[in-house]
Amino acid sequence: MLDNLTNRLARVMKTLKGEARLTESNISEALREVRMALLEADVALPVVKDFIAAVKEKAVGEEVIGSLSPGQALIGVVHAELAKVMGDAHEGINFNTQPPAIVLMAGLQGAGKTTTVGKLGKFLRENHKKKVLVVSCDVYRPAAIEQLKSVAGQAGIDFFPSSVGEKPEAIAVAAIDWAKRHYHDVLLVDTAGRLAIDEEMMAEIKRLHAAINPIETLFVVDAMLGQDAVNTAKAFNEALPLTGVVLTKLDGDARGGAALSVRHITGKPIKFAGVGEKLSGLEAFHPERMASRILGMGDVLSLIEEARKGLDEEKAVAFAKKLKSGKGFDLNDFKEQIAQMRNMGGLTALMDKMPAQVAQVAGALPAGAEGKIIGRVEGIINSMTPQERAKPELIKASRKRRIAMGAGVQVQEVNRLLNQFEQTQKMMKQFSKGGIGKLMRGMKGMMPGMGGLGR
Repeated sequence: MLDNLTNRLARVMKTLKGEARLTESNISEALREVRMALLEADVALPVVKDFIAAVKEKAVGEEVIGSLSPGQALIGVVHAELAKVMGDAHEGINFNTQPPAIVLMAGLQGAGKTTTVGKLGKFLRENHKKKVLVVSCDVYRPAAIEQLKSVAGQAGIDFFPSSVGEKPEAIAVAAIDWAKRHYHDVLLVDTAGRLAIDEEMMAEIKRLHAAINPIETLFVVDAMLGQDAVNTAKAFNEALPLTGVVLTKLDGDARGGAALSVRHITGKPIKFAGVGEKLSGLEAFHPERMASRILGMGDVLSLIEEARKGLDEEKAVAFAKKLKSGKGFDLNDFKEQIAQMRNMGGLTALMDKMPAQVAQVAGALPAGAEGKIIGRVEGIINSMTPQERAKPELIKASRKRRIAMGAGVQVQEVNRLLNQFEQTQKMMKQFSKGGIGKLMRGMKGMMPGMGGLGR
């Protein structure tokens, strides 16, 4: 995510090494490069101009305190301004209304609007404990209605049926009545999209907005459109009283122009970001955290939140007790930890929120290799007997051959897994003894070993 911009900005900050303080001269030179980095990232020109002016004004004369280098001092200013450009603080869904809170979803066809409705419904159900109903007012594509029905089922939220031939306003009004009578907290209204903005589309969505008077009108836009995303957002904002933006496919955008431009251009907050195709792939958008990720600092707070969501607390407590008792870490535990990581989105998703230096480990894996690696590890462990999983030291040559045949892999792969397990086991022993320093050093040496299983 936003890799190109992160790499360019990292190089800019390195140029300030060795300087004693921030001056107009060295700031101007650095900001020239920052400007080029932003333009290459497809950030809108007015946004770039305002951003550079704000950074320059605040950075000139900025004191370099204590052990901070000028590069670090400038990063502090750039971080604050990046967060400001994207909205300062997270703004969620407004529930301050008589239920149901009606949320109208607008956007072009192909932006991932219907999937986003499902993702948002799942997010509100799981994170806010809301009873959610969804309805499709796209009467032009029967497939859109069926898609929303399928997505709603997968997300565990309620679906209100509609059909081609009905008027969008009548569908929405009927859905509101149903939601009231069945005590739904939120109604998400999916609307028809077009391949391009046209008068007919805007007139229809204006009529729909007037008929249902939603508390939230969210514009769903594909982050990969770059500058076009900003222009589309501007057009929708002029036609509708938007209350927020949802950026989709942000994980596929290495540039980041839309994320940095859309708030500044529309004046409306980015409320959510879609990452990945799974229905769990929707994140609350925190401008200050995204600024940290752009600058290669990672996003530890979001990582902790993901860990809490993906963690089975009962298993975690049992695992902690086992470690504390000194009973050791076996292959059953190893498999369990891999499953927990998968629940948190996998290694790549975790590394995206890590500082840049750590995230380079994930970058060493070939595209698509992570899923194969995890599946292969689980396959090898599943081919072992319960006794072998509990006592891996029993696994000698003949057993390795049997396990390899059962898992459909070479014996070398079984050896690699056992070596990886031994390293992890040593780390866990250090952890159970309270040796955090040794544990961290062990992790440093172990992480690159993940790639070995993908060969």
